Amino acid sequence: MIPVELNDAAFIVVQLEPAEHEDIKALRDTLRHFAVFDATATTQVRAHAQQAATFLNLILLAAPGDPAVLLTQASEAIDAAIKACEAASINEPRITQTDLIAIAHDPGDADALSADMAAPASANRTRRQTPKRTPTIVAAVTATTVTAIVVHPTAVDGGMVPDDADLSLLGDFIAESRDSMAGAEAALLELEANPEDIEAINTVFRAFHTVKGTAAFMGLDKLADFAHHAESLLSRVRDRELPYTQAVANLSLRSNDVLGEFLEAVETSVQSHEPITLPSDYALLMHDLLNVDAVLAGVETRVAAAPAPSATVADTVAPIAATAAIDAAPRAQPTRAAAKNDSDLSVRVRTDRLDRLIDMVGELVIAQSMIAADPAVAASGQHDLVKKVSQAGKIMRELQDLSMSMRMVPMKSTFQKLTRLVRDVALKAGKVVELVTDGEETELDRNMVDAIADPLVHMVRNAVDHGVEGPEDRMRAGKPRAGRVKLAAFQQGGSVIVELRDDGRGLNRDRILAKALEKGLVSPNHTLTDSEINALIFAPGFSTAETVTDISGRGVGMDVVRRNIESIRGRIDIQSVLGQGTVFQIRLPLTLAVTDGMLVRVAEERYIVPLTSISLSFRPEPDMLSTIPPNGEVVMLRGEVLPVLRLHQMFNIQNAVTNPCEAILMIVGDGEHRVALLVDQLLGQQQVVAKALGDGVGEIPGISGGAILSDGRVGLIIDVARMTSLARTGDARPRALSFAA
Repeated sequence: MIPVELNDAAFIVVQLEPAEHEDIKALRDTLRHFAVFDATATTQVRAHAQQAATFLNLILLAAPGDPAVLLTQASEAIDAAIKACEAASINEPRITQTDLIAIAHDPGDADALSADMAAPASANRTRRQTPKRTPTIVAAVTATTVTAIVVHPTAVDGGMVPDDADLSLLGDFIAESRDSMAGAEAALLELEANPEDIEAINTVFRAFHTVKGTAAFMGLDKLADFAHHAESLLSRVRDRELPYTQAVANLSLRSNDVLGEFLEAVETSVQSHEPITLPSDYALLMHDLLNVDAVLAGVETRVAAAPAPSATVADTVAPIAATAAIDAAPRAQPTRAAAKNDSDLSVRVRTDRLDRLIDMVGELVIAQSMIAADPAVAASGQHDLVKKVSQAGKIMRELQDLSMSMRMVPMKSTFQKLTRLVRDVALKAGKVVELVTDGEETELDRNMVDAIADPLVHMVRNAVDHGVEGPEDRMRAGKPRAGRVKLAAFQQGGSVIVELRDDGRGLNRDRILAKALEKGLVSPNHTLTDSEINALIFAPGFSTAETVTDISGRGVGMDVVRRNIESIRGRIDIQSVLGQGTVFQIRLPLTLAVTDGMLVRVAEERYIVPLTSISLSFRPEPDMLSTIPPNGEVVMLRGEVLPVLRLHQMFNIQNAVTNPCEAILMIVGDGEHRVALLVDQLLGQQQVVAKALGDGVGEIPGISGGAILSDGRVGLIIDVARMTSLARTGDARPRALSFAA
């Protein structure tokens, strides 16, 4: 039985004129819809219908060639579909892998079309004088056939953002779509562990479908078309036509990546007023999506690169699952309840405005503290005035806490990206690795989350590539075949701990030490502790990898990790047991903007020590102090020996108290990394707004920034992590401050 769509198409096409674009477009969309969704048609019938739609599309694109000839070819393709329908067996399956036909060609070289696509000899072929382009031709695919498909991987022109596009709406679309893509990636990774998770499939399908529909509404046709192909693949998985294998997972994840790159390209196009640059994987992935049955069946394909075509030629690649009548499709509208929910629960704010708000609140806090500390207020004798200033200070602290909380974001999105990274690196390295995450909802300042993202990528990649053994090695060692990497985040005091642990081979300290000696990083006569040997992996250019791969082994990464973490006042520690695994622990402040600190005096200078880093403060007795040659000074506290660091010596401050028994020792740091700071006096607790020192001052070892105090002076903020590091390495030598505090 011949479908009604084909009979109608055969009747309509012979009456069409090349200039009747609206009617041609309607017929094209009908044929596309039939080729994708008709459940009764064979693959061959659907392929002929898609071929006819392609010829009609060339007319709409004003492609080189005679429109009348293209109409004739469309008519012949429809006739071929009808004949194939008549000849088809009633029991032929709807999808077969022996009859997959991909159709794609270049309108500028009609002679390159295969014999079954050639126009009759009587047809008058007129060809414009245009530069010759390499065509893409396809034949029927069988299990033993090699398909020759020429695509354009260097295509870059994705068209322009429509001139009448609502830029505000477009911005919302990009932001919301990025959120959808992040959720889709997490769901795709969940599907690999549980392919029967229908809700995860629906999550991905909804994300792709939403991007497709909104992109079409915004006039971003290529983005909408690509999203449709990605959606079609998930639709077949949802309908149980395809199992969710690793090959399907790879295609879906690549599609998600390309959609993300597409969104970035659209955003860039809006800012630069240039054409949208197609993602680098766009053409090759489109080829795979258009030939998904052959790709999943393992049929070999030859993909040859052609010169980058114009936007018109790029549009001639015929979609097997093209969007059906997008322009006429009704657009889904959110329900009143859903719209009310969204507006009540959240609102999007530009990050630059949020940062500006934080800065202004900080300035307000400084101004209020100056007023509260002004002697004129205290000496005024106006009790009500003092009370009001105190009340204003309380409100200011609450406002500051609230504004800071607005910039706190969970670690969830960062953890999700690392889940994908573990999967991809493990596949490339031929390993089986499971990533377990904990504490995804732990919140951190948004700027801190951005700063920690790259270091975590380096560390996770190294854990999978260097740390976790291959399946055979693990089984020989009595371990499970699948390796395990755990990423956790939790709050401890005023800090956030991000912990990465693996159950791999652990650090080989003998090899690390041998490599360090070879590179001259340590002296042969110097005895190092285990923690000091572990820390050698952070040296620039250090690597014990026997081979260099495209994953790692070049000795770059871990030095960057430590530098980036220390730049945000963090610290990284390592614990490792050979043959059992390694633990990296990163300690970070909750935020860089506000510091609760203890204000201390050293001579006439003021310093701020972060309150969360202080264990206790005391005035030592003479018998608690000792000297270790050549210049080491320690204090014995409750059986623990701690190095003493004199701030006045380190920063060349004159007239400071030099006798520890007449000054104050502050124990700062945590665990085994603690040091006693010698200061003259404790001035009291104070919440300050941290500021960078600026390029004119440069980096000062042991100082993380500055703050304007209530008396208008500048106090320097002590970098406790760096101070403890300097004390442990014996590098607390005097330094001249180029900044007048």
